[in-house]
Amino acid sequence: MTSSPEDRANELRELFFESATELVQNLNEQAMHLEKAPGDPETLRSLRRTVHTLKGDAAACGFRELSELAHEFEDVLTLENPAATPLVPDVALRAADVFTGLLEGYRLKKKLPNIEPLRLEIARLAHPGSNGIVEKKPAKRASPVAHWSEYERMTVAKAVAAGKRVYHVRVPLDPQCAMPIAARQMIKVALSALGEVLALYPGDDAPVTRVEIALSSEKSAEQIRAKCRIPTIAQNPRVTLWQGNASAETGAVAASTEPATTSPSVPDGKATSAPPEDSAPATAVPASDNTLRVDTEKIDNVLNLVGELILAKSMWQQMLHEFARRFPKDDLHGKFSDVMAFQARALNDLQRSVMKIRMVPVEQLFRRFPRVVRDVARQSGKDIELVVKGGDTDLDKRILDALAEPLTHLVRNAIGHGIESAEERARAGKRPQGTLRLNAYHQGNQVVIEVSDDGHGIAVERVRQRALSQGLLSVEEAAQLSDAETLDMIFRPGFSTAAEITELSGRGVGLDVVQSVLDRLKGTVQIETEAGRGTTFRLRLPLTLAIIKALLFGVERRLYAIPLNSVVEIARTFEDEVHRVENYEVLQLRNQVLPLLRLGAPPDPGVESAGRKIFVLVTNSGDKKFGLIVDTLVGEEELVIKALDDQSISTELVSGASILGDGRVVLILNLMALVERFTKARGNAADSRLAGVLRAGTELAPQARAIAGGQA
Repeated sequence: MTSSPEDRANELRELFFESATELVQNLNEQAMHLEKAPGDPETLRSLRRTVHTLKGDAAACGFRELSELAHEFEDVLTLENPAATPLVPDVALRAADVFTGLLEGYRLKKKLPNIEPLRLEIARLAHPGSNGIVEKKPAKRASPVAHWSEYERMTVAKAVAAGKRVYHVRVPLDPQCAMPIAARQMIKVALSALGEVLALYPGDDAPVTRVEIALSSEKSAEQIRAKCRIPTIAQNPRVTLWQGNASAETGAVAASTEPATTSPSVPDGKATSAPPEDSAPATAVPASDNTLRVDTEKIDNVLNLVGELILAKSMWQQMLHEFARRFPKDDLHGKFSDVMAFQARALNDLQRSVMKIRMVPVEQLFRRFPRVVRDVARQSGKDIELVVKGGDTDLDKRILDALAEPLTHLVRNAIGHGIESAEERARAGKRPQGTLRLNAYHQGNQVVIEVSDDGHGIAVERVRQRALSQGLLSVEEAAQLSDAETLDMIFRPGFSTAAEITELSGRGVGLDVVQSVLDRLKGTVQIETEAGRGTTFRLRLPLTLAIIKALLFGVERRLYAIPLNSVVEIARTFEDEVHRVENYEVLQLRNQVLPLLRLGAPPDPGVESAGRKIFVLVTNSGDKKFGLIVDTLVGEEELVIKALDDQSISTELVSGASILGDGRVVLILNLMALVERFTKARGNAADSRLAGVLRAGTELAPQARAIAGGQA
């Protein structure tokens, strides 16, 4: 089934936006490198290649503003002007920002940003000391190239390989033409009489200002050109004969000087007029042979199907156990077990393979921060070095995308609040240049991302006093908070220690985003600070949110689960071993006092309840260790997490649900929310509220079952 022209155009646009975003990021990195090594010839060549490619791709997609602006900048980069060399990095970074704005405008079909200020900067770069604007050079303007699809290009290549004469016919329309769509059809019909039309641009959904056709014909170029001369429709047709990898211009007007290789959708040909450093042969594309761009939504669908297969595996295992119980001596039991073991191994391999497809290196996120650090450091008048490690650490693409905003806030906060000015650092005996470190590494089934600075650290007492002055704490609450709990106050909405409002800080908006995003990602954030030495924010995140290994347990005959990697150990004790200290229930475990969180209702006082056996799940939540009191243990299970909407369950204590092989619905508890609720409420009131909320949540099991059994 052949895709429609509209589908091909949309696919090409999405490919352009993806590659253009990468090109703009390369532009940022090259400009940053050029700032450190002004005039470096290799970096300048790389910068020109990047702008050149972006220009050609934008022209191919019809994005005139971006193409022309990139063309002007490229022209300037080819000038030999030593006086302008120090200005190139700043203008290149400014161009990257404007290009990003243009791409966003094109993608979202919004109003495009004003490009005139950048054009003035480019003009000053071309002529330092003058305010003139760079004159456009008509002979070297970017010439848009036809958006021929991959199939059309393949058809052209096969025709050329078969020895057929293939012409590339370019027919600009008369500006006064009142019926451009009809004109395109007239030209197509006219050329169809001379041979076979292999490719046509533009499609039905694109504006028509010119027509470009690949025509297989035995007629001469002059005959084809004469056929295209339609009064009031076409003017100055050009005909190019494709001969293998070379093309011969046979038209009356010289061919465009732009190389055809600037677009991923150009027919196979080799431009001869571009400098070697700015182009590559169109046929030399081995790097893309082993690369396939796949939309993340498609991968999510595959992962969801894998999750359904895991549920089916659990159902088969349940049936196998039932079969073994009913027919313990049946010979088929062994065969069924072998089949199930084989299926489990294949399914595990499939799951790991799909998860690896979703995994991307953290370097994709880290690479944007050199520019952020450079801009914010300049804005705050500080000299800061960025050190990045662990960029090859893999993380789920969805989690990685969600981390962009919180990490940006942490980096900006470290520069604005953490690292001192050069004068303050000199007085403290430090080197004038501050250091900001980004690090990522795996730890068990989690990824740890650290943002560290060598600044003055966070004054705990100042945070406590600021929270009191802003009304976020009462005096009694402040007296009970530990240092770690006090530091957590900086993640409260509206909290700020800045003495005055600036562009970087003081409004109380920023770090609360970090906490909210990590809660959504089922992650934690921990702060380590030392006066005069610096601060480290440590983010712990699951490798993926889709499938987890969980520990199942029962509370008041209801089934719950928590991630297995958060369970440190399981202890068994009696009710009379549980004591109450300062409104906490605690357990002495190997000479340590462990705070307990009771998920069920407290027992009735009496001799019988005192001797009742209970299980305590010792868990880690950030830097806090708590014990969860549960009634029964069910075991470990691999669960496919299904999100629950607010209509199904309204408490934040439940993060999702899953369905077991026997059809039972299990609610997956949000350990961070449980600990936070317990810390805030404390005592018996906390116990009763938690038990009540969990009971109310499981009352909605039929609705939860409908969602857990459906799509994530």
